[in-house]
Amino acid sequence: MKDFICLTDYEAKDIFDFFELADEVKNGRYQNILKGKSVILFFPESSIRTRVTFEKGIHLLGGQAILFPSEALDKKEDIRDVCGYLNNWADLVIVRHRDIRLLEKMAACLEAPVINAMTDENHPCEILSDMYALSKIRKNFVKDRFLFVGEKGNIGLAWKEAAQVMGFDLAQCCGKGYEMEGLVTYNNIYDAVEGIDIVCTDSVPANILDDFKACQVTIAALEKANHGALLNPCPPFYRGQEVSEDVVESKYFVGYEFKKHLLEVQQAIMISCFCSA
Repeated sequence: MKDFICLTDYEAKDIFDFFELADEVKNGRYQNILKGKSVILFFPESSIRTRVTFEKGIHLLGGQAILFPSEALDKKEDIRDVCGYLNNWADLVIVRHRDIRLLEKMAACLEAPVINAMTDENHPCEILSDMYALSKIRKNFVKDRFLFVGEKGNIGLAWKEAAQVMGFDLAQCCGKGYEMEGLVTYNNIYDAVEGIDIVCTDSVPANILDDFKACQVTIAALEKANHGALLNPCPPFYRGQEVSEDVVESKYFVGYEFKKHLLEVQQAIMISCFCSA
């Protein structure tokens, strides 16, 4: 598939193919596949992890990264005309922008592949990387039971996409009124974690924190989860808010270790899209 926009564009077999490709990248293959190629990136200044790993990944694959702020796509010029010019020079286009419809329009106009580096609707690179990390430490992660803690937003919806594709069980813990359709939901973390293997979180906006008081992930809560349960908070996470201070320092936390896989997974995405174009 040329573009990487939503996980639901793929089947479970395709996800495992990405994993195999990431393994090959780690073993030194594809080092110069982007030699002489230009990768155009549109990123906000606030992006850290996704941007660092994409730019480093492009360098390691031999390519040239050309960076613009996301706001460059919001000017008066019709996106069809922007893409018409980019078709002269771009070999890959990686976009972080709030509006997924803009990415879809770009994918329809560009000859180069478009990769979704995050929208308000989803964050497929992040969740693909998390699943890859899980595949390295769990015998069969699709048999695990997942809990997402947070409001209906891009991270929760991306985990919902992943559950739909891979077939694993996903529930949600959130304040009342912040539920995602089609999931079993809880409003108290102690009820939600029973029987859970993987706990994923997203940060909660300051103006609704009071609605999520009963949802904070703590060591005491995770002790009620299944043996070997893991806590994988989506960064940026905030100690003392969606996760307690002590749980980040506990045996349950896998955040830093998981995110190191963004590099090879995003390289795998670029290689797959580039070779499919």
